[in-house]
Amino acid sequence: MSGRLIAIGDIHGCHQEFEELLEKLDLGKDDRVVLLGDLVNRGPNSYKVIQLAREHATASLLGNHELRLLNYRKTDDPSHLKKIDYDTLEQLNGKCWDYIEAMPLTYVDDELGVVFVHGGFLPDRPWQKQPARIVTRIQVVGKDGEALKRSEAPDAPHWSTLWEGPPFVVYGHTPRPEVERTKWTLGIDTGCVLGDYLTAYILPEKKIIQVRARERYFRG
Repeated sequence: MSGRLIAIGDIHGCHQEFEELLEKLDLGKDDRVVLLGDLVNRGPNSYKVIQLAREHATASLLGNHELRLLNYRKTDDPSHLKKIDYDTLEQLNGKCWDYIEAMPLTYVDDELGVVFVHGGFLPDRPWQKQPARIVTRIQVVGKDGEALKRSEAPDAPHWSTLWEGPPFVVYGHTPRPEVERTKWTLGIDTGCVLGDYLTAYILPEKKIIQVRARERYFRG
């Protein structure tokens, strides 16, 4: 009997909630845990989140927050950074950086017909070929078909509403108070760092497990 495939939404340094969720999940040796990126920044302890990820996750995907830190590390150009990033930079050691540098963009399970990604995909081109700057950052699709943040085009459609699959896509990055479903997608960033929930989605049974944030750590 093979184990469960478990996706967990954006953790953003919320190590206590992550630990609590792992306890609730009661992982077995055949379970696979896929973290959907943005393990770091905004919350109280990015270092501890990465330690827990190294111990329990099968894969941790690259999020836009990790990408930003990597871009800074590669270039020494502080224009890549936001104010909140400096606290994270002080916490990370060499093993953390090795872990972040090895993060893939996607995790695929062909048997279940599912792809995990941090942000999402542009719906009009092959998902396998889309670069980090798109798949870690996309929220909405602009009128010229470009990948944008919600704040850049508040009236533009979310990419998930245009995605016609297959595959079925499970993603994070767009925080919402509740899990967001379409026929071919599931968004599980439920804003833990904003004071809402940290969410896990379990396959094949399609079950949702959540823990509530202990407090609001960040005001976006």
